[in-house]
Amino acid sequence: MKHLAAYLLLGLAGNTSPSAEDIKEVLSSVGIEVEDDRLALLLKELEGKDINELIKEGTEKLASVPSAGGAAPAAAAPAASAGGAGAAAEAAPAAKEKEAEKEESDEDMGFGLFD
Repeated sequence: MKHLAAYLLLGLAGNTSPSAEDIKEVLSSVGIEVEDDRLALLLKELEGKDINELIKEGTEKLASVPSAGGAAPAAAAPAASAGGAGAAAEAAPAAKEKEAEKEESDEDMGFGLFD
């Protein structure tokens, strides 16, 4: 992710085809070590492609992905109607536990924005 972020920053600055050295320079300027194998893979995947077109395609793909905002209540509703109050009472703590686990895992994924 850090390599891609540096690539995009360079693109915004007008460098339409950043080299590995350009990306290393950006990352080292903020004290981030570069993983050469990941950088090489990124540059190989992006070689000959227009970054603006890739962003457009990615945005279209993301638009088709359902958001998670209504997933937990929707899952609890059928349980409540099928199993009565007892099933609803059991489903609510389970949903809260899953939500708590998700929040915990999202908070500390082992890396920062530019790690």
